[in-house]
Parts: sequence; C-alpha cells; structure tokens
Amino acid sequence: MLGGHILHGGDYNPDQWLGCPEVFEEDVRLMKAAGVNCVSLGIFAWAALEPEEGRYELDWMDHIITRLEQENIQVVLATPTGAMPHWLTEKYPEVMQVQADGRRNLPGKRHNFCYTSPVMRRKTAEIDRVLAKRFGGRKNVILWHISNELGGNFGDSTCHCELCQAAFREWLKKKYKTLDNLNSAWWNYFWSHTYTDWEQIHSPGPYGETTSTALVLDWRRFSTEQIADFCEMEIRTVKEESNLPATANFMYFFKGLDYNRMARGLDIISWDNYPFWHKTKDEVPTAVKAAANHNIMRSFKKEPFLLMESTPSGISWREYNPLKRPGMHMLSCMQAIAHGSDSVQYFQWRKGRGGFEKFHGAVLDHRNGKNTRTFHDVAEVGERLARLSSVVDKTVNRPEAAVIFDWENWWAVEDTQGPRLDLKYTDWILAHYRAFWEAGIEADFVSMDADLTGYRLVAAPLNYMYKEGWADKVRKFVSDGGVFVTTCFSGEVNETDLCFTGRHPLEDVLGIVKEEIDAPSEEFENRFSYKGTEYPARCLCEIGRAKEGTEVLSVYESDFYAGCPAVTRNSCGKGSAYYLAAGADTAFLRAFYKDVFEEAGLKNALGTELPYGVTAAERTGDGRKLVFVMNFNNEPVSVEGIGRWTDADSGAVCEGELKLREFQCVVLEKQAE
Repeated sequence: MLGGHILHGGDYNPDQWLGCPEVFEEDVRLMKAAGVNCVSLGIFAWAALEPEEGRYELDWMDHIITRLEQENIQVVLATPTGAMPHWLTEKYPEVMQVQADGRRNLPGKRHNFCYTSPVMRRKTAEIDRVLAKRFGGRKNVILWHISNELGGNFGDSTCHCELCQAAFREWLKKKYKTLDNLNSAWWNYFWSHTYTDWEQIHSPGPYGETTSTALVLDWRRFSTEQIADFCEMEIRTVKEESNLPATANFMYFFKGLDYNRMARGLDIISWDNYPFWHKTKDEVPTAVKAAANHNIMRSFKKEPFLLMESTPSGISWREYNPLKRPGMHMLSCMQAIAHGSDSVQYFQWRKGRGGFEKFHGAVLDHRNGKNTRTFHDVAEVGERLARLSSVVDKTVNRPEAAVIFDWENWWAVEDTQGPRLDLKYTDWILAHYRAFWEAGIEADFVSMDADLTGYRLVAAPLNYMYKEGWADKVRKFVSDGGVFVTTCFSGEVNETDLCFTGRHPLEDVLGIVKEEIDAPSEEFENRFSYKGTEYPARCLCEIGRAKEGTEVLSVYESDFYAGCPAVTRNSCGKGSAYYLAAGADTAFLRAFYKDVFEEAGLKNALGTELPYGVTAAERTGDGRKLVFVMNFNNEPVSVEGIGRWTDADSGAVCEGELKLREFQCVVLEKQAE
C-alpha cells in the first residue's frame, strides 16, 4: 500500500492562492480535521513554477511541501505539462496542436500541445528535471503524477501538424515495411486509393480521407503511441533524479487513447471517477458503469490502483449537476476501495474563485469553511479509511471471470459502416457486465492480448475484431475447460479491418455457421424464448445455422428467419462456448448468465442471492478475506443466508442476515481459507 495507508485527500492548488498566505495555514488545519493524509501538488502550476523561460520559482512549493511534512501529509507531485504558460506558446507557437482541418490552435485550454514537437519535449524535460532534482528525494513526496488526463483537450486529443504527419509515415513504414503491404492491409484498391509514395499518406481529416477505416484505425494507434512515448519520456526524466514510482491519471471510458498501451509505461494505475449519481432514481446503471471502470483500472496490472480524482459533492460540466444525496459520498468512496483502490482522492480541496471549474465540487466551498455537509461527509470518509487501512493492506480482488474490453475493437466497431451506424461498444459491454454485477460475480476487464489463464469464464460481447492469435487463444481456453460467451457481429474482421473470408475463425468452437445479419427497426423487432420466457431480439439479429452437435437453446420466433438459432451452446474439448445471435435486454442477460455462472462454478463471495441494487466485491490477501456489500438503493434492504462474518469496522459478529441502510456499504471479514 503506497504511503503505508489508504490515501485520502486530493488535488491541491495553492499556486492559485500565493497572495493569500493565511489561506494555506487554514488549509493545513482543515486537512487535519478532514482526515486528509495526502495531496496532489503542481498539476497546473507551470506558470507559477517557471514564470519566465529558464527562471524557476520553487521556494513557494518547497515551503508547502515542508509544512505538509510537518503535519504528516504526503505529496503526490505532478509534472505541470497539463497546461502551458503563455510565454511558452508565444515564443514557440509551433508547440501548439494543429487540428485535423489544418488550423493551428490558439493558446489556452489544456493539453494544447504537439506530443511530437522537439521543442515541447525539450521544455518539458527541463521543468521536469528541475522539479525532480529539488523535490524528488523529499521524505513526504511518494509518487510522480505525470501531467494530467493525457489526451484530454476538450475534443480531438491528437495533433495533425507536419511533424506528426512525418512521424505517422515513419510509424507506418516500420509496421508495414512496404507500400504494397500497406495497400493490401488497408484494401486501398477500393475507390482507387492505392498509394504509390509514402508522402501521399495523411492523417484522417474533414477535408481529406476519413472513409478508409484502416487508416483511421492506424492513426488512433499511432496517436496513442505518440502520447505514451511522451508520457514515458517524462517518467524517464524525473527518474534521473528520483526513484519514486510514477502514474498518469486515466479517465472514464476514454475512447481517445488505448489505455492498455498507456498502462505499460506506468508503475501504478490511477484514474478520475465522475459517475452521474442521481441521474435517475435507479442508481444501478450508474453503479454498474462506475464498477466497470474501477475493474478496468485494476485489471491493467492485477494490482491495487489509485482513485486520483472524484468529487465530494457535485460537478460543473454536465447539463445539470445534482449534489450527492446523503450516504452516497461514503458509498461511492467505498465502492472504489471494494474494487481495488488504495485511495480516495478528490478534485479538488478548495474551490477556486474564478475560471472554468470555479463551481466544481470541492471539500471546501467558497464560504463556511468546515461548517458544511460536504466537509462532514469527507471527514467521515477519512475517519473510516483510517480504521480500514490495516485491514485492506496487502489485499486485492482476484476474479475468476473476465470481460473482454479492447480499445482497438472499440475503435473499429464504432467506425465501421453497417450493418448499423449507432453501435455503442460500451453499451454492449455494460449490458453484459451488469449481469455479473447484479449477481455479485467479480470480473476483470482485459484486452484480447491478455493471458486467460486462471479464468473460468470469459465473455466477449460485440467482439467485432479478432486480433492475430485471438481465435487460437479462445480455442485453447475452451478446450482446457473454460466457458466462453460471445455475441453477434463478432469475429468479422482482422486487425486492419479486413473481413475474414471462408469460415468464421471460431466456427468450430462456437458450433455455428453465420450467413446474414439483420439490423431491424423497432417495427420489425423479433423475439425469442429462453426457458419459457419470451425476450426481445434487438439491434442486431444474426442469421445462421447450428452445426451438428451444437445445442440450440432458443430460436427466433418470427419473420423470414423464424426457427434460426438465437442462443446456442457448443461443447468443445473440456469446455463450452455460448453464442448469442441477437442483441438482448437486461432481463434475458440476467437469466442467461445465471445459468452460465452455474456451469462455470462461479458464486459471489457471500454464496447467496442478492436483492436488486445490492452487490458484493471481494478483496483477499495476507490471510484475510474481505467482502464489501454495497446497497445502491435509496431504501433499506436485507441480505439473507450470508453465513458467519465479522464486521471489519465494528468487530461485531454478523450471521445469517445482513441489514443494510440506504446507500450503505458494510465490510465483512473472515480468515481466508
């Protein structure tokens, strides 16, 4: 556990208050009252740290770090490259990004810089090196925070300048070797798009090529590689003077970057979590989405991660921004810990007086100091995390199920033309994961590059792209005894978005021969029955036939493909593969996965059925087994048949029945078997 305890605190921006020294002393006093033991410093402080090129003002930062050390408050120290000072963009305008239409950005916003620019890389290394030399060895500085939300620029996260175009061509040369190979992989025979010179290749843009799906896919890969390389350059620089671990804060289902690639260069994974609580009175969809994101972050390294940002109250950037209702702040914080976080950090400690985020939630409001409901809620969380630190230490979640979540597949399936243009990959992922969440079955979220060893069940919804070797990996997984679930519109294309010809790559494993795929409107919605209950077949309806030996569990009930398989199961080696030919609703997926979990031998940590809105997550390690039981209902519920446990907070024995208040999380403990 980093720092020896669960980290509690958040983004602190004293550089905004340098003219008000009394504010800093009040902050320190109130941090202690709120149970804050860690803050993130310097995230957007480049202009305060280097007000003129080559002139560094670090004494203010030194004073703050020293004062925090006196109060046993640790520091996550950021490199300040999330936003550039105006002297930099004025003197070196070439560092600013060029948009896809060829226009160079004006100064301002965040991450408005070219990741390829030698000037930007040089100026970044200079400020990073100065910070590392001055502060990298300080006793209470425990982690490097590289930039902030890399790729997040309120729009396109990439730069299209000539430097980036040249780097893209070099990247393509390295990948494909020859233009013939590239033309073949991209199917450039279509519309006479064959390239005869590398200089003819340009990034996708509104006044150029956007219809080559392979070009768009490779541009996304290249852009991720450039940003990852920039991040790793920063890490190498700070580690010249410091041996601290490094992180970079990821975002909520962020499509712009392949986080699987980004994660490889980081020592610790962290992310910023802003669920839309109270969007409706049913909190389950939001809880499912937040849990899925936590699991994605944990799964990158199969280790505890850090919740780097969250809000203690409301936010400011949605159309409407409700406050957290009583109990939700504690529950949402405990949800992060339940799914593997070793921290609860906020954006931000104190609200700024002006600027874009002056009304974004914070521990301290513009008025009233600690005399607010939010401050009380934060202090309550701090007190509880302090109690649980020794209990949670050296534990993490170890699921036996996995959901395939792959950024390259995400890009490819949503860029394809047909059979529908409204496919939302994350919606399909969340629809399937919700069945896991409701049953209290833990799941990792992994890419097609992951090792499947140790999983009993792997679900791959809308697995449109099959990366090289993926079919063989699934075949071995099932043959060795695993249970595999996949859906329609899976296994359609390879890594360059070329359709497979001949047989489906997993035809033998799935036991199904695909022929056509229908994308019906609501008026033509089909239906199928499963175990006596009828369900809608939505969005996509694949039409095919079962091979000999394949069990047909359900068929379409109407239209010209009535009688064709809708749900199948095929035994293959020691395992089995399920195929869902149509998009399905929550009710079906709930019933279907209940049977799949039973076949795979998966149960939740309590071994009992959970009421609606209640889920469980398990952390184990160091001889302990912790189960976080969370009630996302705005009313009390009871969970029956839980066995005998100890309440990790109170030490009380809990047996047979667990009563939960509205928006409550109870942590149960027993010795691991």
